Amino acid sequence: MKKEYDILVIGSGLGGLVSALILAKEGRKVCVLEKNNQYGGNLQTFSRDKLIFDTGVHYLGGLSKGQNLNQFFSYLEIMDDLELHPMDEDGYDRISFGDDEIEYPHAQGYHNFVEQLSRYFPEEKENLENYCEEIQYVCSQFPRYNVIGKESYNEEILHLNTKRFIESVTHNKKLQAVLLGSNFLYAGDSENVPFYVHALTVNSYIQSAYKCVKGGSQISKLLIRKLREYGAEVHKHSEVSEFVFSENNTLASVKTKTGKEYSAKQFISNIEIRSTIRLIGEERLKKSFLNRVLSWKPVSSCFSIYLVLHPNSVPNFNCNRYHYASEERVWKAFGYTKESWPETYMLSSTPSRRHPEFAESLTAISYMDFEEVKEWEDTFNTVADEHERGAAYERFKLGKTEKLLDALEKKIPNLRHAIKIIYTSSPLSYRDYIGNFEGNMYGYMKSSENPLRTMVSPRTKIDNLFLTGQSVNMHGILGVTIGAFNTCAEIIGKETIDRRLTQMINKNPSEKN
Repeated sequence: MKKEYDILVIGSGLGGLVSALILAKEGRKVCVLEKNNQYGGNLQTFSRDKLIFDTGVHYLGGLSKGQNLNQFFSYLEIMDDLELHPMDEDGYDRISFGDDEIEYPHAQGYHNFVEQLSRYFPEEKENLENYCEEIQYVCSQFPRYNVIGKESYNEEILHLNTKRFIESVTHNKKLQAVLLGSNFLYAGDSENVPFYVHALTVNSYIQSAYKCVKGGSQISKLLIRKLREYGAEVHKHSEVSEFVFSENNTLASVKTKTGKEYSAKQFISNIEIRSTIRLIGEERLKKSFLNRVLSWKPVSSCFSIYLVLHPNSVPNFNCNRYHYASEERVWKAFGYTKESWPETYMLSSTPSRRHPEFAESLTAISYMDFEEVKEWEDTFNTVADEHERGAAYERFKLGKTEKLLDALEKKIPNLRHAIKIIYTSSPLSYRDYIGNFEGNMYGYMKSSENPLRTMVSPRTKIDNLFLTGQSVNMHGILGVTIGAFNTCAEIIGKETIDRRLTQMINKNPSEKN
């Protein structure tokens, strides 16, 4: 039996869920199909030893009153139910290098950001003020960054290069490295990446930085609850395996692996863009578009260890710690040699519920090329579909875990004694659970030389098929949320979206910037 909908969304990552909810609020009959056991894409968490671990979302920015993500989430009616914990105002991120014991802070609030770093770089205060002004200006040039207004990209801004920009702000090599210290959030390429990627990524956190108390999956759970309130259907274990086209080259329906068929007037794909292309069929797309997308290089993947700690053994820290083997390493942080791995890592902690001054778990993440796990690429393993990858793979992970622990013990002496149990994930885990090509963290590499090459319109050559998600222009919680509003603007009109957001802001004057 075929079911009919107004909108069918393929994939339940953040972009798919936000798009589905915007349209369900407009009275559309919406259905979301997810292949996995858990909704949410990069928002997924997993539970071990009664503790929750995040796979992708370690903190959120722009969530204080009047800030952009707060406004978007308020429109989606999930803001008030989010359980958030503010991070350290004087250093939500702390950056360190080699054997230098100083951890340089990124603080919340532009004035505070400048003040905290000026303690270490007193002669650079004016340069730091200029840096804060510039990132705000670049962000303001982006469509929908300020929720309403600005329809098109400023071409000039797109071509700004991060390396050249940071070098123009300050000649101090150490400060350059500190300002780039959280570039893990865009896969550690500060030489080639456009400056707008850096600005959009860090600006929200300087405004405000929060942790999700119950992990990033609470965002997807709240979105799904709202979707159901608006009458939408959401189905997991529903992997789309086929697109069915009508004679006039429009998409008529999709079939799932289990043999169900869903038809709709319009479709939104929130899955990996290469998977979407496979389902469409290369013959239906322009060669130039195909060649462009298939030539994109995925950003690096990563290897993560999740440590369950003995009670009261490691002091909690209310920040993320980014460590680099050297200041030079920052520019191309994703590059490494197998011998010297890990040259970079991000470390975060979760406070104990009973004794919040101590950590109950730690998560450490370092870059890893897919090449390192290529010999096991034909294996597939998730909770819903379990398969062993074999003893050699387990040995590989154990070797990497030991190396990462060696690096962490330089920061937290005797850490091994505090560990109760260790869990790991590799690029294969990210590929299998989230569906990202080669397990990449944030879509595809962007270059300031040709920024438009990796930008795709939410509209496709198939009249009733639209795209959303991190491969469409910008990754991250804010980038993907803005992208979803832009996708829906293509379906119901920009004027409608702007009108709805304006009504919400006028109804809640305190939401105004």
